[in-house]
Amino acid sequence: MRKRATSRPTDAELEILNVLWQRGAATVRDVHQQIVKSRPAMGYTTVLKLMQIMAEKGLVRRDERQRAHVYEARLAREQTQRQLIGDLLERAFDGSATKLVMQALSAKKTSAKELSTIREMLDEFERGES
Repeated sequence: MRKRATSRPTDAELEILNVLWQRGAATVRDVHQQIVKSRPAMGYTTVLKLMQIMAEKGLVRRDERQRAHVYEARLAREQTQRQLIGDLLERAFDGSATKLVMQALSAKKTSAKELSTIREMLDEFERGES
């Protein structure tokens, strides 16, 4: 099967990516053991199939040199987040960062500390430091 260009991960794939970002390279068994802590009904074969699909989609790399294949995220967490936000920005907010930020801030109570951090980040961005 031909490898597809990196695509947007599903919720289940993001859950697996979060494990890989936290742990680093891991086997299917390692990932499964982590996921069943929060989702006991998730079967090993489901995780295996998802990780195989993720390899086909270009979301993870698979090292087949060992008996138990080792997987790692192809992109850093920040790169994936940037892709997801960019896609959401275009699809849901007509490309408007202002609309996205306003909805994000109104979706849940934002603490004074978070607002201060956001202000600092905006100042850095305006100065070209980010």
